[in-house]
Amino acid sequence: MTDPILQVEGLRVAFSGAEPVVRDVSFALTPGRVLALVGESGSGKSVSAMSVLGLLPPQARVSGSIRFRGQELVGATTEQLRAVRGAGIGVVFQEPMNSFTPVLSIGTQIAEAVRAHPRGLDRAGVSARIDELLRAAGLSDPARIRRAYPHELSGGQLQRAMIAMALAGDPVALIADEPTTALDVTVQAGTLDLLRGLCRERDLAVLLITHDMGVVADVADEVLVMRRGEPVEHGAVDALFRAPRADYTRALLAAVPVLEAGPASATQLASDDATGGADASRASPHRHGRPAAGASVRDRRRGPSPVVARVRDVSVRYERRGAPTVSGIDFELRAGETLGLVGESGSGKSTIGRALAGLVPVVAGSVEVDGSDLRTARGRRLRQVRSRVGIVFQDPASSLNPRQTIGWSIAEPLLVHGSDAAERARRVRDLLEAVQLDPTWAERFPHELSGGQRQRVAVARALALRPALVIADEPTSALDVTVQAAVLELLSALQDEFGFGMLLISHDLAVVRQLADEVVVLRDGRVVERGATAVVLDDPQEDYTRMLLAAAPVADPARQTARREAWRRLTEVAS
Repeated sequence: MTDPILQVEGLRVAFSGAEPVVRDVSFALTPGRVLALVGESGSGKSVSAMSVLGLLPPQARVSGSIRFRGQELVGATTEQLRAVRGAGIGVVFQEPMNSFTPVLSIGTQIAEAVRAHPRGLDRAGVSARIDELLRAAGLSDPARIRRAYPHELSGGQLQRAMIAMALAGDPVALIADEPTTALDVTVQAGTLDLLRGLCRERDLAVLLITHDMGVVADVADEVLVMRRGEPVEHGAVDALFRAPRADYTRALLAAVPVLEAGPASATQLASDDATGGADASRASPHRHGRPAAGASVRDRRRGPSPVVARVRDVSVRYERRGAPTVSGIDFELRAGETLGLVGESGSGKSTIGRALAGLVPVVAGSVEVDGSDLRTARGRRLRQVRSRVGIVFQDPASSLNPRQTIGWSIAEPLLVHGSDAAERARRVRDLLEAVQLDPTWAERFPHELSGGQRQRVAVARALALRPALVIADEPTSALDVTVQAAVLELLSALQDEFGFGMLLISHDLAVVRQLADEVVVLRDGRVVERGATAVVLDDPQEDYTRMLLAAAPVADPARQTARREAWRRLTEVAS
């Protein structure tokens, strides 16, 4: 077996004399292999990885041993670390939009990385090198990408450009910090395919930082599970997934939403859950006690529920003379039901959500919310209709005012529609209790809460005006798997309690299976397939839907290879 090029032993990291945030972490990187660092936020994954290159804040105190090609990096000078950064170890950061400078072209920024590792190239040579790197990162039109600014590229293109920049110094190792967070399943599959290919073709040693166990099953050879700064379990990926030894590892795997149906049909599981039959104990733990998606709410209740949203032949066009962004969209949503909208970026999912919230103009068709058409409502009536819609956005850190308390953020909708201070305080207290947060936290600010707690606040805010319709736009995409499970359980429980209809916009098909009664698959602004969730996901009729399903990683290495081959075949057909 090839000798490791990076060895970390007994790593400890502390900040400003406080208790260590990383304790006794050891691992090795070997050429041609991927090691995944796995754990929840705060587990010490990124701190451990960034300590390798000395990229922690000045107050960080690092001890232990970090040897790169035999050279000790703990205590190394700035010049010594610069020689390793880029040329020895490249880094792919989590958010490429935040990592790239918005006012400079992609080519200008990659050129800076190329010149940082002198090769005696003139301007033409630098341009040729940039094109070479962009092609190596899977971008087939390097001239256009080189001229483009970050905002002109999709998330997947930006992530590939970030990988191209990381390859500029011809590194022998790569640190990839959550490289697929919040990406669509097909873009994620392509990015992971690229990382896997680079690892094999260039004999790169890859350190993959992630909280997604499906990603680990897809691309990793080894796994190091961390919790609260300490190693919990370390081993080969197949062995760890087949027989995890640590309770925490088992909890992480159990929290992963299930994409595929079990041996029994979804309908049978729903029947067993309802009747407490012999197979009820074997029902998926990820359903959190909610009936299977195949049995809709109107099947489970006496009589039909009222329609809270109806979309008829809707088209939305952002540019006056441009082609419609979405066209010919039809569906209806009843109280207590969840409709899942799935598709890649640019498919029109969020546009439809904004149309239902009255935030984008509809050029054709009708959009009804709680019995009123948003196209014809005006003035006071329009405000009343909009008050019947609550929205849970993807990133609570961006949707909550950082200068105001969470109590103020929850109460803000009540201010707009008029209420006295005592009523607002009472409503805020009730809502915080409903989302399982301490009512005394009303005086806290968003930065004092974790990501999952902030998302609970966002849910409380969306429910402030007792909406008939809740639009949940990627509500869990950036959350840890265990936090995601808790938020999904919360949304399900609140829907059962308050009876609102929910439009769930998501690229995560496992989340859609868990929550949605029906699903609509979108591509390029048009409906490709629709139906009961269990029917569409278990027996898709369209190649595009099959491609989406094959692209989604599952936490089972034994099945992942076949799924990835199927994804490659279907991608060729769908394109």
